[in-house]
Amino acid sequence: MTETVDELIHPRWIVPVEPADTVLDDHAVAVRDGRIVAIVPEAEAAGRFTAGRETRLDRHVLMPGLVNLHCHAAMTLLRGLADDTPLMTWLQHHIWPAEAKHVSAEFVHDGTLLACAEMLRGGVTCFNDMYFFPEAAARAVAASGMRAVIGLTLLEFPTAYAADADDYLDKGLAARDALRDQPLLHFALAPHAPYTVSNRSFERIATLTGELDLPVHVHVHETRTEIEESLRMHGMRPLERLHRLGIVTPNLIAVHAVHLDAAEIALLAAEGASVAHCPASNLKLGSGIAPVAKLLAAGVNVGIGTDGAASNNRLDMFAETRLAALLAKGASGDAAVMGAHRALHAATLGGARALGLDREIGSIVVGKSADLCAVSLDDPLLAPCYAPESHLVYVAGRENVSHVWVSGRLMLENHTLRGFLKNELENIASLWQTRIRPSQPRPTP
Repeated sequence: MTETVDELIHPRWIVPVEPADTVLDDHAVAVRDGRIVAIVPEAEAAGRFTAGRETRLDRHVLMPGLVNLHCHAAMTLLRGLADDTPLMTWLQHHIWPAEAKHVSAEFVHDGTLLACAEMLRGGVTCFNDMYFFPEAAARAVAASGMRAVIGLTLLEFPTAYAADADDYLDKGLAARDALRDQPLLHFALAPHAPYTVSNRSFERIATLTGELDLPVHVHVHETRTEIEESLRMHGMRPLERLHRLGIVTPNLIAVHAVHLDAAEIALLAAEGASVAHCPASNLKLGSGIAPVAKLLAAGVNVGIGTDGAASNNRLDMFAETRLAALLAKGASGDAAVMGAHRALHAATLGGARALGLDREIGSIVVGKSADLCAVSLDDPLLAPCYAPESHLVYVAGRENVSHVWVSGRLMLENHTLRGFLKNELENIASLWQTRIRPSQPRPTP
């Protein structure tokens, strides 16, 4: 008697991420009810399973779906709006005014839908979002079929979404209660940054993360100016302030974490916090290079994020992972510090662990959700291939992603998105470009 499964996937190689430093040749992955039920040699799979669907990927690498640990998905609609300006100029004179004029539930839904299409095309199966109107973002995520962690954003100043800090939290928690039964949606508390959130609000966040066991997703130590302002206003660096307010715990996702001293790295390690490393955004905004080699040496869990398309300008986790690996080597002088396997871990299981989802996603392991990505190496420009894990980091790009599954559901097949209409996406982008562009002067050099 054979065992019935929904799908058998037959790749040339599997890079499962767990166990570490592993590559499997000529194995098959069996999927049933959205979960991985077996990973077996091809010879065993042929006699053991009867599959409703068989997908043969003879020149492909199968890997876990990528986890984008930091994203402002709806800001896809602001892509390229105010390039080549420093962070605070970019925020205060370009991005925040544009958001004040245009952000709405419709803006968030449409921008998030565009972001989901871009990420799925590039092998991303889960992203950690921070933006306004979480219910609108959730509708777009549900329409796309992706998995997402929806941030319950908090600021002190009013926006089109909320009037004050209490209003942000109350609306966010209400959205979580309304959406919590959707299996592919998860939630995080998302106070924007130490320079936009008060002590009182951080104390409330600390209480909520303890009660609800939710991640706390916050920008921290992104620029030197942020640290200088914190010293002037609070008499301490931002991370120390967060620590005293009860925010630095295993639930903390410290986004950017560019400017850290040795004591701060030790604190993150001791408290079991994670870092969301966004190398392209950090470089583009002139913020600096995060000390990834020192973070890894201290045992800090590091994941990789793209940031928003307004500051990157791509939601491209393959490019981000390659850049993360190269920067870690160049900044540390150690060519071995973030090898291919370690970089892939950061782009998959590291992000999943930061989000508290590592028992569900982030690696190809029996019992986990079938969130998978297949990368085609069937191109002379990618040949020869001696080590598929190295090719995933240093050679292949998102254009080589051929198939993507989320919870066993095929979302990208032979490089083509399923469930998205190209014309619909183009119309959304054109509509918002027409609305936004006339009101925005070009940034001055």
